Amino acid sequence: MAADLHCHTKLSDGSVGIEDLIVIAQKSGIDTIAITDHDCLAGTVRGQVIGKRYGVNVIPGVELSAFDSEVGKKVHILCYLAEKPDRLEGLCKRTSVARKRAGQIMMLKVAARFPVSNDFIINHASGSTNLFKQHIMHALMDAGYTNEIFGSLYHALFDSDSETNLLAPVKYPEIDDVIEEVHNAGGIAVLAHPSLFDNISEIDKYIELGIDGIEVWHPSASDEDIETLSKICKKNKLLLTGGSDFHGIYGNKTVTIGTCTTPNEHLDKLLGYKAKKKRAQRKAEKEAAAVTSNIKN
Repeated sequence: MAADLHCHTKLSDGSVGIEDLIVIAQKSGIDTIAITDHDCLAGTVRGQVIGKRYGVNVIPGVELSAFDSEVGKKVHILCYLAEKPDRLEGLCKRTSVARKRAGQIMMLKVAARFPVSNDFIINHASGSTNLFKQHIMHALMDAGYTNEIFGSLYHALFDSDSETNLLAPVKYPEIDDVIEEVHNAGGIAVLAHPSLFDNISEIDKYIELGIDGIEVWHPSASDEDIETLSKICKKNKLLLTGGSDFHGIYGNKTVTIGTCTTPNEHLDKLLGYKAKKKRAQRKAEKEAAAVTSNIKN
């Protein structure tokens, strides 16, 4: 069983729709995926329904944006199998509003610099819950100003080190609040691609905050990173997951579904994680009750 637990669709910053994603997975021999759109739960139910039609198990998921103010770094948390996903809607909406405001500012700046209209740019975000940089770049591709999403023009416009950048800041929720919200929703909190955002040094802190696992297998992770992250997970009894972080043509490198996957044994541990935790909690409660009874007697 191959499981790709990190995939994006048109609902956020992916270039393919939910059904197309599932068909590609099926034809690639991937029988389990997780749709993890950025701060968006809209595709969860539809994904599961369509997945059944094609024989692909779609695990409910979402990739939540966060920030660690202590070190000044972005952090992403993958939430899986939330029992009460509606409790995440407020968090997603706040981030979406902030991202939308920033997207509109960047769009206006681009439309002022290039002979393209706001509507032309917005049309490239059709079907998405937000306006991402990839949509703006796609519009500039169609207008003939570049032939790639992530090229020299992207870096000129959206790299923080560029003197010509048009970036607008987005305020993301703090990492501790995001992990707490995931657990309040009955979900499993997994630290996404720590190699990509240089989060490895902060993992001990995130373990204290309550992460349940780490995305070990990811296109950004080197063999050395995978070994380091695996050891951390083993030492702290954390879940290990893997995924391609598939975005279609909107990815910053060529990645196919299944480029990185979660091995069977670790997929089983993810799927049985909450039941195991509940058994451990019941056992602890029984032992505590027994101790209390003995003290009374």
